Amino acid sequence: MDRLINPMNRFNILIMRAVLSAFFAVIITRFFYGRVEPLYVVGLAIFLMGMSYLTEYFRNKKKKE
Repeated sequence: MDRLINPMNRFNILIMRAVLSAFFAVIITRFFYGRVEPLYVVGLAIFLMGMSYLTEYFRNKKKKE
């Protein structure tokens, strides 16, 4: 039933989240540091992607209750 509601598979969601995390990591790093440092961008992108999965987990957990 869940597949009928959400036609996108998990891999597409992973790719979109990775691209968006990298994009926003570059924007945020550039905003606060004035230049793009690859280490900061990678770290921030991993953090943003992790937070997106964490919020999805809590949202789904809340729906099941």
